[in-house]
Amino acid sequence: MKKLSSIVILALLVTIANSQNNVCFTIEANPNPSDPALMSFTKYVDVFGCSVYAESTVPDDKVLHAAAIWAELIDNDEDGIVDDPALLAELVANEAMMPVFAADENPAMLAFFNNYNGSGVAAVLWQTEMNPSTPGYWGSDATVEEVMHTINGIGHVNIYPAAFDFSPNSSLLSAAMDVARGGQFLSIPSPYPSAAWYHYDDATCDYGCMAIEYLYWMIVTNMGILNDTPTCNGIANEWEPCSPALLQSMDLLGHALITNPAYKLPQNPPDGNYCPASLSMEERVVNKVKFYPNPSNEILFIEENGFITITDSVGKQILSKQISADTNAINVSKFTKGTYIISVNGKSGVFIKN
Repeated sequence: MKKLSSIVILALLVTIANSQNNVCFTIEANPNPSDPALMSFTKYVDVFGCSVYAESTVPDDKVLHAAAIWAELIDNDEDGIVDDPALLAELVANEAMMPVFAADENPAMLAFFNNYNGSGVAAVLWQTEMNPSTPGYWGSDATVEEVMHTINGIGHVNIYPAAFDFSPNSSLLSAAMDVARGGQFLSIPSPYPSAAWYHYDDATCDYGCMAIEYLYWMIVTNMGILNDTPTCNGIANEWEPCSPALLQSMDLLGHALITNPAYKLPQNPPDGNYCPASLSMEERVVNKVKFYPNPSNEILFIEENGFITITDSVGKQILSKQISADTNAINVSKFTKGTYIISVNGKSGVFIKN
């Protein structure tokens, strides 16, 4: 990636100063204006290789809010490096994105879904359901929910299927949900068993939909986002354990799943601020190993000096070596087709082998 110019850095500082929260990302022009699915968007933010697209009428603070929430959910300790490189690799490989529309079923949204053929969208946002001052708060800001659906549905379910697959009898998640719902129901029971604490009743939501909603409820409950009386009362018809303590005591299987460190799910609630203090201004925006070409079939050139490691999408180390200006060419011709994480000097990047 190109080094940021002083003009871009100045623009970023102005953006931060004018935004409600402290967000070290910058809004750019749509890089794909001729794509029929994306041509209605004018605003774009790159979040570790994932994308936020928004219409021109969506306020800048809401665009940056979506980017900050995404970053906080995959870099939950906010050290500037994603918590799970395999997750990032899967998201980037699928070109994961969050489209932000001015309104439901407006022309931009219809154009997007009439022309989009990718695998990177699991949810969308409307600017009317976003509130940067109350991140994730029920009934006020849907950003945490929709971004989390995207990260879970495109990332976690693919890299950890035994844990998070959404089909019946397929994973730890489906087993936990069957207990939480008082049984395995492929359609909505009427009524739910009295012992159930998760009783979503949207008839348009199938079993897989129920599973992704269940995963969301558990994660935000564990974060403490739902832990106040008005919220508990407001969601009781769908979800009962609204505090971390209640989740731990009521949902033993689900709580064990989402707190298992092997899956690196976010544990801290996002607050809409993302600007890791340990990084320089350029690294806050870029934070990527500089290399080219990408994708590559033969030789990959690394524009860094230091000890480099390359791992595959499931965390297996493929290569480790010291590189310098004279030894920065990496032969990747024998790598299996797929996505890889390159790490050097505390920075990381995702490389695709064709």
